[in-house]
Amino acid sequence: MTTVDVTPKPLLNRAMVAVASAQFLSAFGDSALFFATLGVLIQKAYPLWSHSTLQMLFIVAYVVLAPFVGQIADSFSKGRVMMFANGIKLLGAIIIIGGLDPFFGYTLVGIGATAYSPAKYGILGEITHGDQLVKANSLIESSTLAAILVGSLVGGWLVDISPYLALAVCCAVYAGAVVANCFIPRLPAARPGMRWNLKEMVVHFADSAKILWNDRGTRMSLVGTSLFWGAGITLRFLLILWVPIALHIEGLLTPTLLNAMVAVGIVIGAAAAAKWITLDTVNRCIPAGVLLGAGVVVFVLQGSLPLSYAILMLIGVFGGFFIVPLNTLLQHRGKQTVGAGNAVAVQNFSENAAMLLMLGLYTLAVKVDMSVVAIGCAFGGLIVVSIGGLWLVQLRRQRG
Repeated sequence: MTTVDVTPKPLLNRAMVAVASAQFLSAFGDSALFFATLGVLIQKAYPLWSHSTLQMLFIVAYVVLAPFVGQIADSFSKGRVMMFANGIKLLGAIIIIGGLDPFFGYTLVGIGATAYSPAKYGILGEITHGDQLVKANSLIESSTLAAILVGSLVGGWLVDISPYLALAVCCAVYAGAVVANCFIPRLPAARPGMRWNLKEMVVHFADSAKILWNDRGTRMSLVGTSLFWGAGITLRFLLILWVPIALHIEGLLTPTLLNAMVAVGIVIGAAAAAKWITLDTVNRCIPAGVLLGAGVVVFVLQGSLPLSYAILMLIGVFGGFFIVPLNTLLQHRGKQTVGAGNAVAVQNFSENAAMLLMLGLYTLAVKVDMSVVAIGCAFGGLIVVSIGGLWLVQLRRQRG
């Protein structure tokens, strides 16, 4: 007779500490590496449009590998999948610091990040139980946000000293993440022996996507969250282009600080949404998305540094208030239809496809020498029109 250990374990056990540490280091490295690699492109005088192309290559991995990474995470021990993924990130960073093609190196980092994501979230259910799972998710999200903020600030600061110093720090951080992964217990695979028929995997993924896009609630969530992340990634590059022109400040530190203000605002907006929005009142969050787009237009039309911080924090508040209820609705409906894992995979695909599209439009605008103010106004206007249209559709359905 098999004995099952049901003894309650503390949340911060060895496995959880190892996962949280690896996640912090991995997310820190991702944030810092972006600015470090961007610094290399600037130092080597690559054209402006190549900057957003760099990020597009990172995102392509999420889109192309979306149907497969979930099964990879379930077919092997998730701690080892995380370690292998961080190893790929380390290899990509080494390629960049070694003077080889920065686009190829950054693409490898994107592949590692794509493989890392489902294993990171999936392992929490294997090392925690019951009510601890919610706390574990909160711990991981907090660790991720802290890593993104600190990584962006450190990366922006170091790259102004030397892009290669920043790259060296990224390599050390990724190596630390690999070491942290070694301390995660070697758990059995969740679903060993699964068929590796690529056609079947793609068809299954497509079926899940079709079900979610045909449901009114999840379709609204997918459209809304995709617009949000497309807006977020484009704003990141818009700041890099806008700061030296509007504020006459060179270097990457100021854009990273401004990006940090958006992140702080998102936390505030998310907390407000958690307090005032329920699944029955999700539609109340949509006007915040319209205000987000309007805020971008207002932002690019002014030229004050203190006002920039205030407006970007407000944009973040609108964004957090907009995205959290839509994510909750998608998880709730997705679990009832195609399963939570499949819903997240489809969401990742949709969001990253939207990011690719918006970055493509941004890259084209930069390549044809469109002014940064015109780009910002067009971009903010697109968000207002898109989310405003989504809002009108929902209002008509409520009245009908």
